[in-house]
Amino acid sequence: MRIWGRILLLSLILTAAGSRLPAADDYKHGPDSVRQEGVPTGTVTQHQWKDSKIFAGTDRDYWIYVPAQYDKAQPASLMVFQDGGAYVNEKNDFRVPIVFDNLIHKKEMPVTIGIFISPGAVPAADPKQKARGNRSFEYDSLGDQYAKFLIDEFLPEIDKSYNISKDPAQRAICGISSGGICAFTVAWERPDQFGKVLSHVGSFTNIRGGNVYPYWIRKTERKPIRVFLQEGSNDLDNLHGSWPLANQEMASALKFAKYDYKFEYGDGGHNGKHGGAILPDSLRWLWRK
Repeated sequence: MRIWGRILLLSLILTAAGSRLPAADDYKHGPDSVRQEGVPTGTVTQHQWKDSKIFAGTDRDYWIYVPAQYDKAQPASLMVFQDGGAYVNEKNDFRVPIVFDNLIHKKEMPVTIGIFISPGAVPAADPKQKARGNRSFEYDSLGDQYAKFLIDEFLPEIDKSYNISKDPAQRAICGISSGGICAFTVAWERPDQFGKVLSHVGSFTNIRGGNVYPYWIRKTERKPIRVFLQEGSNDLDNLHGSWPLANQEMASALKFAKYDYKFEYGDGGHNGKHGGAILPDSLRWLWRK
């Protein structure tokens, strides 16, 4: 009877301890992800881009965030977000405009213009049909095609309206999932243009050959880029590979090659909950001097 009593007591203790552990994806936003009284609010405007020659025939939406502190006489920093709609919406996981407002106000990141750009889509010939998405081709492909689109075609139009720094240390690029590997690819191909990368649950798997990056990182002369990786232990595992293992391989390679990097490994899945909750700290780390 005593033995069974001890077993029952132990079971209750373990149950109580387990109930205090956070469930997968049980992430909460902190004060820097909510509107704060007295903090100046930047402006967000929505636009369309239909003039691509590199991705001919595609249309895409994009948004521009301009902080209240922006002064055209002073070059602003730049941060470009792939899958822009997931980042610019203040009700979604990331809430970037709110976070930018709060961190810029506290001088914990520079005055930064945010560009939130969607992947391209080829409009359907028949209005009853759906547009053909170009996301995987643009984001998952290796090489410099998307970098050329962004740097040679798209951003020069933005530069006509805003004074943006050309210093790669003042230019960051971000994305989630396939947008995460895309962000890394742009900086890998053009470190002269982008010196900072933020990847959320990045698809460094064999969708279009991205699983080679850990080996390339190890065997290539270190590039002047700073990298923040976020990943979760309950992320995808499918025919393309294991997202948790792929991101761990990336982190290991970046460590081996002595990059300035940070890896945040949580218990989340393939979504923005963890990345959104830690976004303020991610940006503080990324933009630190």
